Amino acid sequence: MPQTVPPFAELLAGCSRSAVHLETRDVYGVVEEDEDFAAWRDGWECDLDDRSSWWNGFHDSVADAVARGVVMRRARVVSEPVSEYIRYEHSCTPQNLAAGEDVRWLPRRHASDLLLPGNDLWIFDDRLIRFSLFAGDGRFVEDFIEDAPGVVKRHAEAFEAVWERATPHADYRI
Repeated sequence: MPQTVPPFAELLAGCSRSAVHLETRDVYGVVEEDEDFAAWRDGWECDLDDRSSWWNGFHDSVADAVARGVVMRRARVVSEPVSEYIRYEHSCTPQNLAAGEDVRWLPRRHASDLLLPGNDLWIFDDRLIRFSLFAGDGRFVEDFIEDAPGVVKRHAEAFEAVWERATPHADYRI
């Protein structure tokens, strides 16, 4: 039976302590980002002072969670030299920071001895994982939920290993 996965905003609204996000791909082809990615390729740069030009519902959800005391962390494992898409993500990360996330970067060559999950994920309050599956070209396929305590624990430990080794966004140069 197919699983119903609550929207991200709903999962985050149910958090009380932490939400962590692990990204492991060098390219994403998420339809919702296609227009922004194309604009960035054409020279668009984010003006953090002009929130109306970039702030969206995702940022609202993050800011609301952070205001409630939820600690939000995102770790990105990337190949170097970085892909064009990762350069785009790096340029947009100040938006995540402005909403209240903490973001770090780990070059893949420094992750070789770590056991990493096979899919990107969010872990909510160390109790629930939302895995995201992507096709080879980066297009989103589906999300699914996992709440088995042993699985959550192993993935939380994997995230922490990446986080400890990763470089804070302000110090990561591409």
